[in-house]
Amino acid sequence: MELDKAAVCLSKLGNPARLAMFRLLVKAGDEGLAVGDIQKELNMPHSTLSHHISHMMTSGLLIQSREGRVLRCRLDYQLTNSLLDYLMEDCCKGLQKA
Repeated sequence: MELDKAAVCLSKLGNPARLAMFRLLVKAGDEGLAVGDIQKELNMPHSTLSHHISHMMTSGLLIQSREGRVLRCRLDYQLTNSLLDYLMEDCCKGLQKA
């Protein structure tokens, strides 16, 4: 992952509502959740939730699919794991002295 992509992802997660949605979808796992279920769990008006879903989709962290009349949201775990790996890739290696 490149710095710019990581910055976009983190900026989208830098909102309490979007971070709560992200954590909820982590709990839901691969199956994801219907938009209506997210709305109930987060006690958020539909228009506000739509706004936050849109932001998460532009980062690529969120994938949305239609199943009949239901819109289902899932995390892109490959991107999520890439972001986490990027953040931790130099963990505990120490600083290189010039």
